[in-house]
Amino acid sequence: MDKLKVQKELGSFVGRLLREQFGRGPETIFATISGSVVTIYFTKFLSPLEKTLLQKEESLYVQKTRDLLMETLIDEISEHIHLSAGIQVNEFYYDWNLEKQSGMFVAIGNEAMGRESYPAQSEVEKEVKRLTKEAEKQPDVVFSSLINNRTILIIREGLLINIEKELNRLGFQETLKLAKRNLERRLIEEHKSAFEKQLNAQLIDFFVDWNFDRDKSTILFILKPKE
Repeated sequence: MDKLKVQKELGSFVGRLLREQFGRGPETIFATISGSVVTIYFTKFLSPLEKTLLQKEESLYVQKTRDLLMETLIDEISEHIHLSAGIQVNEFYYDWNLEKQSGMFVAIGNEAMGRESYPAQSEVEKEVKRLTKEAEKQPDVVFSSLINNRTILIIREGLLINIEKELNRLGFQETLKLAKRNLERRLIEEHKSAFEKQLNAQLIDFFVDWNFDRDKSTILFILKPKE
């Protein structure tokens, strides 16, 4: 498999798909394959209607609409990843940064995920444990991997408290996701300087999502190495 060619084609496919479904596609899109993991990061992705809604402080409406549309796209993107990269997608995560007009998709295959080490890895994972404890409880498991020289993927398992598990069981996944998305994005922002010091890099973007049934979460860091 020509990985660079597959990554470029995958990025083009996702860009076209987003343009068809949302009326406007991202200006730039970067797909990376790392073992059984595929990350897709895109920028300048905001339709004129969404821009108007954000100006009227209707960000929750934009998030809900995007989340609804994503329900129809996940299977299509996962199938294309399987056909083009040979990865059978077992988990799919996504998130948006509406202020920066960016977004991310993370697809994880059913094979064991590799762990590419990087400097200060243990410190970063400890910091993630601390901020997660502020939001709910300290996760049972935290591990991370360097996807490329500008991207770090962090996995958390066993982080939901009982009330969150019950809300998930009762079918309030969307409400739970919106609340946790706002809370944890705020906490990551508060811990941003610590992460930047540990990584010796600027944290220019970050994303977070959950699989409530698995009691699992992903965090994606987009970095700009310091000169």
